[in-house]
Amino acid sequence: MDKPSFKGKRITVFGLGLNDGGVGTVQFLAAEGAREIIVTDIKKREELESSIKKLATLKNVTFVLGQHRPEDFSRVDMVVKNPVVPWTNEYVKLAEKAGVPVEMDSSLFFASSRNPIIGVTGSKGKTSTSSMLAHLLKSAGVPVLPVGVSQTPVLGLLGKVHPNDTIVFELSSWRLSALGRRKRSPKIAVVTNIFPDHLNYYKTMAAYIRDKRYIYEFQKKSDAVILNADNDATRVMAEDAPGRVFLFSAKGDLRGRDGALFRDGTAYLVRDGEETSLFSSDDVKIPGEHNREDMLAAALAALVSGVPPAKIREGVRTFNGVPHRLELVAEKKGVTYWNDTAATIPEAAISALRVFDGKPIILLAGGSDKNLTFGAFADEILGRVKAAAFFQGTATEALKRELCKRIPDEEKGDCRFEEVTTMAKAVELASRGAAAGDIVLLSPGAASFGLFRNEFDRGNQFKEAVLALPD
Repeated sequence: MDKPSFKGKRITVFGLGLNDGGVGTVQFLAAEGAREIIVTDIKKREELESSIKKLATLKNVTFVLGQHRPEDFSRVDMVVKNPVVPWTNEYVKLAEKAGVPVEMDSSLFFASSRNPIIGVTGSKGKTSTSSMLAHLLKSAGVPVLPVGVSQTPVLGLLGKVHPNDTIVFELSSWRLSALGRRKRSPKIAVVTNIFPDHLNYYKTMAAYIRDKRYIYEFQKKSDAVILNADNDATRVMAEDAPGRVFLFSAKGDLRGRDGALFRDGTAYLVRDGEETSLFSSDDVKIPGEHNREDMLAAALAALVSGVPPAKIREGVRTFNGVPHRLELVAEKKGVTYWNDTAATIPEAAISALRVFDGKPIILLAGGSDKNLTFGAFADEILGRVKAAAFFQGTATEALKRELCKRIPDEEKGDCRFEEVTTMAKAVELASRGAAAGDIVLLSPGAASFGLFRNEFDRGNQFKEAVLALPD
């Protein structure tokens, strides 16, 4: 794909949203000289007011809200769609039938930037790994720009890229789908793991994995992909990757390949059978085996990109974590409150519960379903949790059914669970039932839509409610 030109074009932005991605796209297109930007969203103006206010100074923006007009897709020069809009959408198909190119922020960024890009994807851990990697590069003196990490708008960062920057790009399966259509992959790719996710969007796991594979599928022989040797779905990717393959393993088994592994609490780089010590598990300040695993992946990506082993330990020791991912919020009356709102799939919440093995946990969980399964999460809750409050939603209904299946008949009663519709109520219930030494953990294992704007809004509301508690 050639570097695109937007000057003098009429461009439709399909889906403004509330997460700043749409706002950043509109602002970028305006700065690039687009003649008219048509912003269309099925939500109404009052629902999108916070985003619309950020665009108030732009004079060449036309809002079409509460509806979609066919002409805004068939009679324009380009459509830039929101990542969550599927490629099967009727308006996307209408644009393609009319010969109008349909892009996403990720494909436009890759087409517009000539900087080296390290892409990071995975079902869980991609934000932590991206953040860790950016920190390791920066601490080693490498100019770096994180893109797509957490809520950061993508296209809005293009103007901030310096020629010497290495881009660390967090890539969801949705953003990878656009790269697949343009046959583009980053020079270095990291896949942290694959678990069931977004099955309300994808019809099958195979379709979900199909999009994830685009992160390495169009690499050259000199490019590199870094894969999790301990995860079934990522391990098999090593067999058909076109570039160099490196594995990482928290279990100490690289399957005979080069990479990085943990053994007896120490991380080692393995090259041609030779081992070099990198860092110890004690050097990783943030809790949890899954965070040590993410650091292993980040360290290997930094090494492959040219950071010497001697610089890795220094960077590991100075990384203090990522907001909304096992983030310690406060200690109140001997009770510690942890924000893990980014755990939007059951496997992520399970990892969080295991961090506090043997400690009394009051769990705040549940929410909206993405057509996932909750049996293993129910097992962990029954084995590790002292008390719980659940956010009302379809995922909570599925989780409750799994919990009830596992409770012995003589203990079932009417199998009721405390449900809440606000974060304030959830924190109130948790604090009321907590004693000194307890852990109050927000780790939902489910999506946030319905009660919250997004998972970050959910986490921010949790932090606000906790900090408002008396000391």
